[in-house]
Amino acid sequence: MPDLDRLQLQTPTSADLPALLAFELDNRAYFESWVTARAPSYYTAEGIATAIEQAQREREKDTAHQYLATLDGQIIGRVNLTAVTRPYFNKAALGYRIGERFGGRGYATRVVALLLQEAFGALDLWRLEATARPQNMGSIAVMQRNGFHQYGRSEKAMRFQDAWSDLLYFERRKDHPGIE
Repeated sequence: MPDLDRLQLQTPTSADLPALLAFELDNRAYFESWVTARAPSYYTAEGIATAIEQAQREREKDTAHQYLATLDGQIIGRVNLTAVTRPYFNKAALGYRIGERFGGRGYATRVVALLLQEAFGALDLWRLEATARPQNMGSIAVMQRNGFHQYGRSEKAMRFQDAWSDLLYFERRKDHPGIE
């Protein structure tokens, strides 16, 4: 798809507050069908402003790096690196979410690829880790298309929507072919 080349990652700023709040509200039910629900207070202008400020502080401390995925200036998703661990491990945990109406078009795969360039380039990380529930086949496919491989599974590791769920563990290292 030609518009995949127009995807960009940008760090969230206070100028993004209205668009980010609208994105989160529009996709709240969809996201909560896949991941643990955020507190209701998150879905307010104050909640989003606090989240943006926290993201900026975490970036400055190099403990997390959050990005908005945009297509022609419109927010279509979010991608982040959390739990940055340096100096000996140089690793982080990958997380991402793409808005419901943008799913199934290759955006998530491209957004993760862009993040890999940032993580293994400017951020000089060595390893990224991620988890997914086995039911989330789309997310598993995105990781596999980006060179992640599964290295483990925990049974009944996470309580989600009143039931215990297994978790699959994935990793990607900088030295994996395909990343320059």
